[in-house]
Amino acid sequence: MFVDQVKIYVKGGDGGNGMVAFRREKYVPKGGPAGGDGGKGANVVFEVEEGLRTLMDFRYQRHFKATRGEHGMSKNQHGRGAKDMVVKVPPGTVVSDAETNEVIADLTEHGQRAVIAKGGRGGRGNSRFATPANPAPELSEHGEPGQERDVILELKLLADVGLVGFPSVGKSTLLSVVSSARPKIAEYHFTTIAPNLGMIETEDARSFVMADLPGLIEGAHEGVGLGHQFLRHIERTRVIVHVIDMAATEGRDPYEDYVTINKELKEYNLRLTERPQIIVANKMDMPEAEENLQVFKEKLQDDYPIFPISAVTRKGLRDLLFAVADKIEQTPEFPLIEEQEEESGVHRVLYKHEAQQTEFVITRDSAGTFILEGDAVVKLFKMTDFSREESVRRFARQLRGMGIDDALREKGAKDGDTVKLMEFEFDFVD
Repeated sequence: MFVDQVKIYVKGGDGGNGMVAFRREKYVPKGGPAGGDGGKGANVVFEVEEGLRTLMDFRYQRHFKATRGEHGMSKNQHGRGAKDMVVKVPPGTVVSDAETNEVIADLTEHGQRAVIAKGGRGGRGNSRFATPANPAPELSEHGEPGQERDVILELKLLADVGLVGFPSVGKSTLLSVVSSARPKIAEYHFTTIAPNLGMIETEDARSFVMADLPGLIEGAHEGVGLGHQFLRHIERTRVIVHVIDMAATEGRDPYEDYVTINKELKEYNLRLTERPQIIVANKMDMPEAEENLQVFKEKLQDDYPIFPISAVTRKGLRDLLFAVADKIEQTPEFPLIEEQEEESGVHRVLYKHEAQQTEFVITRDSAGTFILEGDAVVKLFKMTDFSREESVRRFARQLRGMGIDDALREKGAKDGDTVKLMEFEFDFVD
């Protein structure tokens, strides 16, 4: 089974908590604060592993939670930062945010890494809060929560050549005779329901990867047949080898087949039509194939080379493979992430996966309780140690500084009204 798309949950490690501690040595009167900072939480890092070919492993483990940093200790000892969690993925994996659909990373080369969920920073110990006005603060921070998100992993096959064509035109047979790949071959449509990869070496020692892609039919761009599942795999191929049943064994017109498939490629993504095509007239050992080929050539308006072959008798394969290898050398790779051309003429790849943080939002429920939400205020809440009076007072000052008190008054909050943040409730004090 070929798994080419999977949704998983990742969470960076929380930072370690800062500590409230004081010096207690003998002969050191009025020992000052000595609480250390917490360590940084671990990042969740994806790394490309060349040996992997599918996303199968993610079917069984879909939650990846990195470890948190160590807590701060007394005597100003800082907690240790956690070691990054490294998750191996196959080359050709595209990682995108499940909520925004924006691409986070496009992982193609062995050893390439990308941070998918950042770990939180460690909370500060009370040594950090000492001031001339308050030389012995009983105040520390909890660690910052790690970033958490659902991401979609999608595997784009890194094939140089994609075989396209209607079902049963001989794509699998062609791949099996030119490489050591052993795809399933049978007398029915959609025998190939997952892409087969074959490594091909020409007589002059050039090599390339060819993918026999699942059969394409009319309406594929709308998801008919194996539709999108097939079309996704062709996005990265540099050369399209269009296989046509020139003997018309299923009663279809070869030229109509050719037009239909190209229309589907165009409908799915305009850039697919920029790739060079090589037309393969297959099943030339069958009766009527020669006459059909003449008619096809007369109708053809595109300037694509045509190679008459028979995958069964292996006639014409040598010339076809040489032509494919030549075409690959002349064709640049097609990037998945659009490069942004700026006025200066410098090319930069644009990654826009950092979501805009909302400071706070105030709503009211049917019981009249004020609901306080927002990324910044939730983070602040999670980093506050509510077991210490001084930390609580600091939290109240920070809310006031963000303008939350004023916003609550504008919404009609009065002394004693209930304000809810996550599952915790507070009384509003005017």
